[in-house]
Amino acid sequence: MARTVRSSLWLVTGLALAFALWLLRSFLVPMAWSFMLALATWPLYRRFAARLLPLFGSTVTALLFTALVSLFLLGPFVFALITIAEQAQTWVTQLSLAEREGVAPPAWLASVPLAGTWLVEQWNPILGTPGGLSHWLNRPESGWLVRWVGSAGQFALLHAIIITFTVLGMFFLYRAGESLAERIRRAIHDQLGPRGDSYFHKVVDAIRATMIGMIVVSLIDGALCGFAYVVAGVPSAPTWGAITGLLAMIPFLAYVAVAGVALVLLAKDAGAAAVAVLVFGCFVVFVADKFIRTALVGRGTQLGFFWVLVGGLAGLETFGFLGLFIGPVILVLVAALLRDFIDDASEDKNSGPSPSS
Repeated sequence: MARTVRSSLWLVTGLALAFALWLLRSFLVPMAWSFMLALATWPLYRRFAARLLPLFGSTVTALLFTALVSLFLLGPFVFALITIAEQAQTWVTQLSLAEREGVAPPAWLASVPLAGTWLVEQWNPILGTPGGLSHWLNRPESGWLVRWVGSAGQFALLHAIIITFTVLGMFFLYRAGESLAERIRRAIHDQLGPRGDSYFHKVVDAIRATMIGMIVVSLIDGALCGFAYVVAGVPSAPTWGAITGLLAMIPFLAYVAVAGVALVLLAKDAGAAAVAVLVFGCFVVFVADKFIRTALVGRGTQLGFFWVLVGGLAGLETFGFLGLFIGPVILVLVAALLRDFIDDASEDKNSGPSPSS
């Protein structure tokens, strides 16, 4: 009878959980980000709360720490997005001027290797002629640009909403984190025993290491490459540095930004500066991806460079940007489960009955 009641309880709980996940499906991504950020910064919050909790209480303490995390972790990426948006506004202003008066092609455009003459021919009827831009946008083959601009606006709005609910979710997790963490630990321990505790700690360490590795690599690539862009005289160097930092969150993508900056310099007849930026930028990205990211993530996940890279990229392909964390965590769990399975099989074999003589 008790077993039947327990089975029914498990069934009802599973159905309720599935319905809740379906109901909250639009908010699962910011909730997951909130959970991962809170988990990654939990040791810092406990030290912070130990000093301020007796003075301000749980609500104010959680609010203050949420503001600090948002400033130091999300702040650089928000700054990068704002920098890119400001540059986009400058481009829009220049396009409006081109629409009204027409703008002559820059002198360096004709010197672009192989494609300079063709680029000038494309520029003159569109941007060099008053009204040429609107005429070009009204052509059927130009509809992709309008659709892309609309998609970019939706993308920006969606991620603004995700960031807002991520910050809000972090606040509630910090405020109720101790009791929630204790319930999760107790549930895992009751179901899996001491091994469940080990799996739980491995997941936590993997999430923290992946988060720290991504943030550190992004800041290093963005700051060092941005400094190199300023020294080389790259137009809109802070914008390119911000783009490099954002792309650096995903392995290998920062090389695209460095190559783009090198092409800009090459088009301006700054060949030596282009080569210097390309060499220095690729060196920074290589060291950050190959050594710094591997050291930070590998230390927390016990995975080598290859598995850190494959896990992150496979997770990115399957789950989107959130998969950069999910991929390594899954590999860590699989490695732990396989290790325990092999150890159990060896123990069973060694402890089996000895053959009769």
